[in-house]
Amino acid sequence: MSTPHTATVGQSDAEADRQLKAKHRALWASGDYPAVAAELIPALGPRLVAACGIGPGQTVLDIAAGSGNAAIPAAAAGAVVTASDLTPELFDAGRANAAGQGVAVDWVEADAEALPFQDNSFDVVMSCVGAMFAPHHQVTADEIVRVVRPGGTIAMINWTPGGFIGNLFAIMKPYAPPPPPGASPPPLWGDPEHVRELFGERVTGLTTHRETVLMDHCASPLEFREYWKRNYGPTIAAYRFNQDDPERTAALDRDFLALVEKWNSATEPGRTAYHAEYLLVTATKV
Repeated sequence: MSTPHTATVGQSDAEADRQLKAKHRALWASGDYPAVAAELIPALGPRLVAACGIGPGQTVLDIAAGSGNAAIPAAAAGAVVTASDLTPELFDAGRANAAGQGVAVDWVEADAEALPFQDNSFDVVMSCVGAMFAPHHQVTADEIVRVVRPGGTIAMINWTPGGFIGNLFAIMKPYAPPPPPGASPPPLWGDPEHVRELFGERVTGLTTHRETVLMDHCASPLEFREYWKRNYGPTIAAYRFNQDDPERTAALDRDFLALVEKWNSATEPGRTAYHAEYLLVTATKV
């Protein structure tokens, strides 16, 4: 059995990668992602677990698991679950949620681009709007394939470029810090052709389905904008990047509010409804 993946890079490249991952960890530790997962998208974890057909005794790895939105339902289904994430600050909420549901999950700090697991280790490798945010898509896909056993299941839920979250990232892009060299936009993971290219002939039976999750947590579009500004790491980062430029901050506020007003499908006063599209991906490792 092979050892975990270790890239051979120059010292400067290794240091640049370390700094990049430190920034990513800080980004997702800011705000309150466990609240976002619990309040806006609680249905996604159980949906992914159902798509995998997870059952008792299976070994499951949840990559970029956050506070366990998918890992905990997998454990509740009887699986032996490892929840990995670059940001261990999210694990406290996950441990509390798992304990409240009476299930055991192994929480492991890990980079999706360099997983500390042996080849062919898991029956199921999954990620719920998590691994898509690792900057180098091909490296991430290679690691996903590496750690799942032959005949095992790969499953992901990824936000689509044309959906609400994809549009949110599009309006933030002009205001956000520049991406690192070689990084790909996260919502590309919601493009079926991109996913097929990433996994290639190493998987069989790859299927993709476009579905939506309803976000109806806030009473108004303005409240919804402020919710994202307060809780969601990438949004917090965009505002921090412009905090010394009142005009750009005001422009971001304006563009953000226009987006959430446009996408609100609720007709009843004091209510909002956002149908956020995602791509459900399932495949079997050859």
